[in-house]
Amino acid sequence: MVGAMANNGRIRSAFPVANGPKDLTPNSAPASTAGSEYGPVEFSREDVEALLNERIKYKSKFNYKERCENMMDYIKRLRLCIRWFQELELDYAFEQEKLKNALEMNEKHCADMEASLRNKEEELNMIIEELRKNFESAQIQLAKEQTEKLAANDSLGKEKEARLAVEKAQAGLTEELGKAQGELQTANQRIQSVNDMYKLLQEYNSSLQLYNSKLQGDLDEAHETIKRGEKERTAIVENIGNLKGQFSALQDQLAASKASQDEIMKQKAELLNEVASLKVELQQAKDERDHHLTELKTLQTEAAKYNDFKDTIAELEATCSSQSNQIRELHDQLVTSDRQLQMSDLTTFEKMNEFEDQKQTIIDLKSRVEEAELKLVEGEKLRKKLHNTILELKGNIRVFCRVRPLLPGENNGDEGKTISYPASLELLGRGIDLMQNAQKHSFTFDKVFVPNTSQEDVFIEISQLVQSALDGYKVCIFAYGQTGSGKTYTMMGKPGNAEEKGLIPRCLEQIFETRQSLRSQGWKYELQVSMLEIYNETIRDLLSTNKEAVRTDNGVSPQKHSIKHDAHGNTHVAELTILDVKSSREVSFLLDHAARNRSVGKTQMNEQSSRSHFVFTLRISGVNESTEQQVQGVLNLIDLAGSERLSKSGSTGDRLKETQAINKSLSSLGDVIFALGKKEDHVPYRNSKLTYLLQPCLGGDSKTLMFVNIAPESSSTGESLCSLRFAARVNACEIGTPRRQTNIKQLDRLSLG
Repeated sequence: MVGAMANNGRIRSAFPVANGPKDLTPNSAPASTAGSEYGPVEFSREDVEALLNERIKYKSKFNYKERCENMMDYIKRLRLCIRWFQELELDYAFEQEKLKNALEMNEKHCADMEASLRNKEEELNMIIEELRKNFESAQIQLAKEQTEKLAANDSLGKEKEARLAVEKAQAGLTEELGKAQGELQTANQRIQSVNDMYKLLQEYNSSLQLYNSKLQGDLDEAHETIKRGEKERTAIVENIGNLKGQFSALQDQLAASKASQDEIMKQKAELLNEVASLKVELQQAKDERDHHLTELKTLQTEAAKYNDFKDTIAELEATCSSQSNQIRELHDQLVTSDRQLQMSDLTTFEKMNEFEDQKQTIIDLKSRVEEAELKLVEGEKLRKKLHNTILELKGNIRVFCRVRPLLPGENNGDEGKTISYPASLELLGRGIDLMQNAQKHSFTFDKVFVPNTSQEDVFIEISQLVQSALDGYKVCIFAYGQTGSGKTYTMMGKPGNAEEKGLIPRCLEQIFETRQSLRSQGWKYELQVSMLEIYNETIRDLLSTNKEAVRTDNGVSPQKHSIKHDAHGNTHVAELTILDVKSSREVSFLLDHAARNRSVGKTQMNEQSSRSHFVFTLRISGVNESTEQQVQGVLNLIDLAGSERLSKSGSTGDRLKETQAINKSLSSLGDVIFALGKKEDHVPYRNSKLTYLLQPCLGGDSKTLMFVNIAPESSSTGESLCSLRFAARVNACEIGTPRRQTNIKQLDRLSLG
């Protein structure tokens, strides 16, 4: 039952082997077995299952001592199994920490090598510059000497008398020219040596690149180690489930023990009552005996006087003897009852001890289950943190997928056949499968939200990303998907319902709450808001108080809002309304104002279809008065218009133009993503106002997250498949490492990032 037990002459494999081999390094320590009562042991899957499924058999139902011993032995084996799992988990944690330290040391070594290479390159550049200056001075001197030589030749023609002196001067100039030519050759040799050194540096740079690729391989191995850790986490989760089952079984046994204890207490109370009644009867019998003895004495005195009453006296003596016998019998019964009461007290004491032991065991198991669950939560947090760190180092755009629930009137008969979610630990919460024409399409993203996921759960996943905007990063979150897939609900939520608030209101609440809490640390923040929409390739200011400037009959705004990018990667929109905000209530009022000005329309696919791309921008300027540190963060929250097919939407007239403009801009977005994925030299940002506006988010130093929204009904399978494929391409794009903007003066104008 315990350890690697023999089974028909064969040795069972250890539990880790049954669940997949462990890839341990030579330095990894084996599982410790110190303090074990059974010596070094290992558990196989069969051993654990047999231990959990074991049913304790008893020879006698009322032999509590035997039951207690069997239960203590079973608990000892369970403790041994749990201790073995804990030691195995500690070994894995030690190995993971070791790999992480090695990776950090390698990265530090690489950074030091790059710094030394830059220093050497700067020194060589200084030497080359000095040689060039020497060469230029030599050329100037040579030109000067040639000029003097020409003047000497002219004077030689005019003054024949000084020919000898001129020849001597010419000879001296010739010698100086030879020296200058020698210096020129020396300079050329130095330049050649510098070129050779530059080639050597190029070769050294290539070797550094090879070393960098090796480090990338080590990083991939670390990822594999993390995956193995997740598999082991699955085993721990199963162990926790088994412990919970065992805990419930022990609780049942505890309840049974309590019931038996209550029954024994009732029996004890009955015996006490019976003893009390027997004592009362005994006292009554003693009183009757005393009374009869008194009568006997009286009769004896009377018998002395009256011999006629002898027969009566004999009867009274017989009655007295029979009552004495009854008294003796009652005394014997009282002794027997006292013995039974003592036995009952002993049994009750044993039961109480057994109850206390089981209670302590249950407390220990509870604490271990809580510790295991806490470790599981901490491991999940660490996995998310490492995953986000890897994504930031790679510079990838993070992608979350959200499947909306079925609406009233939609056919839900094929939902299970159309969309499913993998149950494996590696893909749990990250994978989604789509069936089309009996063909299965599998996708993996950073997070997948099932239809019953609440708005709060969705926001929790992005809360750290919103916090980055306060820390001085550029953050962009945008929702993509077909019309009617729930993009606007994800970003804005349902007005008037606090539980169904969207990401934009929740982000603002978090920012204002964090701003308030950071005041004690010396931070002061100023917030500026702008909102615009891109309607038919035209930018509209949704916060403008001039209604004519917001919307006209032909859909073209009379105000021209041009887009400009500065050298720092910030985007400015000309003539855009920018407002300072002090509270989330002010922003909520502005959101309602913008929602009334936004373009919406009715189609066959959606009663309230967004006909434009909505861009909400929050510029954050923070100053720490104690450290004089300044940060500049930008939060962009974008609700894209939904893609749709003309055959399904039934759009005509203005709706047709809107649909064509929406599909064109989304197609341009796909072209940009395709070019980024192929790492082409030219990325067509200018093909659309949308892509040109999102240029810093797609190809800059921003932290970018995309929500891809999916409709679950079978009639939308084609559009859902296109959206998922586009999201997979977006997830593979590398846009650069996010950069924090600090020690920058406050800007007078709001930028998109």
